[in-house]
Amino acid sequence: MRQSGRRAAIYARYSTDLQSDRSIDDQVALCRDHARGQGLTVVETYSDRARTSASILGRDGLLRLMEDARAGRFDLVLVEALDRISRDQEDLAGVYKRLTFAGIDMVAVHDGKADAIQIGIRGLVGELFLRDLKQKVRRGMRGVVRDGRHAGGRAYALERRLINLAAVPEAAEVDFAVEPPGSWLLSHVPWTEAEH
Repeated sequence: MRQSGRRAAIYARYSTDLQSDRSIDDQVALCRDHARGQGLTVVETYSDRARTSASILGRDGLLRLMEDARAGRFDLVLVEALDRISRDQEDLAGVYKRLTFAGIDMVAVHDGKADAIQIGIRGLVGELFLRDLKQKVRRGMRGVVRDGRHAGGRAYALERRLINLAAVPEAAEVDFAVEPPGSWLLSHVPWTEAEH
């Protein structure tokens, strides 16, 4: 069914910096072709590069889209697939609920207009995908460690130092119920700076 004259916002996202930045361009091109075929007017494009689908935190493009939705700047959100919005059940349902409340449809190129059932199913499938992916990543990291290599991230050395809290001006801010005077405090030192 053609939706001539409606204003569309496109949203695109890819997950990690290991993926190509071209992924955004490809998603947007696919959505623009779909919009043209449906008689939609694309008024804005939002994107998040190298951002996980497991959370909406830190996704400035999606947050800006939601602000513009509240302001009524478009009639529908067009995505390649619903997992571009989120693979987290709660986040996907929350975005859908807020958009629906604002009178804005969510449309996936391959699945059409989203409804509550589709959001529930896609959210569940996405959640299962993330759980499975987490287990596989952990398994891979254990293998890397087993091979004697570093499994990722910046390495830190932990150093124990006895600090005389009475001699430290910031000690007045220390909650002694948590850190009693004379207790051992753990400090983080970047590995490159740690003595070994």
